Amino acid sequence: MALSILNLDSKNGLVKRRIFKYFLNNGKLSIPSLAKDLDYSVPTMTKYVTELCEAGFLCDYGKVETKEGRYPNTYGVHSSAFYFVGVDVRRFSLSIGIINVVGEFLKIKTDEDFVFSNTEETLDAICKKVCSFMDEAVEELKLSRDDILSVNVNIAGRVNAKKGYSFSTFNFRETPLAEVLTEKIGLDTMIDNDTRAQTYGEYSQVYKGKQNDVLYVNIGWGIGIGIVTNGKVYKGKSGYSGELGHTNVFDNDVMCHCGKKGCLETEVSGNALCREVSERLKNGSQSVLSEKYSQNDEINVFDIIKAINVDEDMLCIEVMEEIGSKLGRQIANLINLFNPETVVIGGLLARTEDYLLFPVKAAVKKYSLSLISKDTTIVLSKLKGDAGVVGACLIARDQNLSNDELM
Repeated sequence: MALSILNLDSKNGLVKRRIFKYFLNNGKLSIPSLAKDLDYSVPTMTKYVTELCEAGFLCDYGKVETKEGRYPNTYGVHSSAFYFVGVDVRRFSLSIGIINVVGEFLKIKTDEDFVFSNTEETLDAICKKVCSFMDEAVEELKLSRDDILSVNVNIAGRVNAKKGYSFSTFNFRETPLAEVLTEKIGLDTMIDNDTRAQTYGEYSQVYKGKQNDVLYVNIGWGIGIGIVTNGKVYKGKSGYSGELGHTNVFDNDVMCHCGKKGCLETEVSGNALCREVSERLKNGSQSVLSEKYSQNDEINVFDIIKAINVDEDMLCIEVMEEIGSKLGRQIANLINLFNPETVVIGGLLARTEDYLLFPVKAAVKKYSLSLISKDTTIVLSKLKGDAGVVGACLIARDQNLSNDELM
């Protein structure tokens, strides 16, 4: 289905795009109410709505009962007008999903086995997985490949989504990564930072229309934050906002992957969790992981999360609580700075739930200004591991249908 009818370069296209987005955000409406809301005459609005229906963007959903006068027809977005694909690349897994234009998930593959490395081979492997997923979706859902408008890929590190450049991951050539992906996948492809995508997914599905100021803390292998202010995701001038993990906090000799020492994520991250547990096992502490460590097997973050959640291992719980306390101290600073309505904690380590959340809350209470923090709720992500792929799909949709910043 051609998107040219919503062309931003023509006045008619701009108006139709505005109408389409209004339906997308507000559901089914009659032409008189739509004309009133958008300040157009009923005949003009009838013309535009008719053209959008003929193009397959809108549907006539029939008459709706009113208190007086003739019952007007209602119109709404045709759910099969377009489709969008989102890809969430993580250190140890890959999630891919496809949504229709109203945001309904039609197919999703979460936590596929995948080991990230910053190589051309890994980039090619991701593209092959995306293409294979789309081929399956087209066949299973009886779609046309042309109806998939765009793809968004989440990656870690410094990402300038507007220009399509990644400066931390897959930065192998001068060409913007988004252009490279577009060529390899065969569809218009954009990129965004993984934490920002998680933030957008969580906010759009849980808080939009209810709260305007939310912070999302993504604590996984590293740590970053997403900032929602006045209902919009804040990116910063170049798109690099939220690098909480690289704030200089500790006086230690631990080298961060960014090349500096003392970064927050050297002691508050999945990487730090594995290092600290392994160090204590080396020094003789006992754990359900002791045998694996004694056999010279590497202790990974999933081993530790299982030891905490399933085995209630005291060593791993103790280290997690220490990380939670350090994280809470920094969240207290963020609350003092931003005065958010809600702080959401997501990412891989959030799978330990209360073992992370309770020490975070205790530290926030200790270190924040009570006048500010009493108005802030601290919760775990409701979307959990799906926040990234949900955000990726919604970014692909909302950026494609808008020339504005993310809502």
